[in-house]
Amino acid sequence: MELPIIYEDTDIVAVDKPAGVMTHPDGKTTEETASDWFARRYPESATVGEMQRLVDGTEITRPGVVHRLDRETSGILVFAKTQEAHAFLKEAFQNREVHKSYLAFVYGTPKERKGTIDFAIGRSRKDFRLRSAQPKAKGTMREALTKYEVLGEDAEGKHALLHMMPLTGRTHQIRVHLKAIHHPVVGDPLYAPNHAADLGFNRLGLHAHKLDIPLPSGERKILESPLPPDLAESAKRFSF
Repeated sequence: MELPIIYEDTDIVAVDKPAGVMTHPDGKTTEETASDWFARRYPESATVGEMQRLVDGTEITRPGVVHRLDRETSGILVFAKTQEAHAFLKEAFQNREVHKSYLAFVYGTPKERKGTIDFAIGRSRKDFRLRSAQPKAKGTMREALTKYEVLGEDAEGKHALLHMMPLTGRTHQIRVHLKAIHHPVVGDPLYAPNHAADLGFNRLGLHAHKLDIPLPSGERKILESPLPPDLAESAKRFSF
């Protein structure tokens, strides 16, 4: 596996992760992940980062990882090359100094063209794989905020293309929030299992499009990943 490099300096490397590739190992599968690619390409940085202990006690390495994308989501993924850069970026993400922008293809069109989804997120009581914004969700309910804007909609009014700006970083946040307002992401096998993936692509319609990020050098950098061909083709049917 080779990942296209969007930006690189002495501290970080940003890549364009395709849908279907995991950010880092999960202790269950043996498939190559984006962090495996990073460790292979930058062996001198293979020890950068933190270990993660799974529920069963298994420890996994996550070379360079400072944030993650779901396996099904494509787009910009950043790795730290040094431990100092890792600490800097981890703090920047935690302090909401990194501004994230996603493009989401959804079922239907929200009534409000712009808005903020403010639903705390916990774990689903029905399926351990899922998160939930329902009041009776399991476990600790964590604050989650997502801004959105409707960019366009198709002629039939069955789908919309949204600009999503998560202000927090909860697992599956955008997917959970869009389900909560009854406009789940097209092709989402977890949060819209009974909907047809009917825009001509066989994947999750969610793409990490832009990242406005501070760098250890003191600069800020806006990184951008264009829509992959399958999503770009579907976007042609939307009026903006």
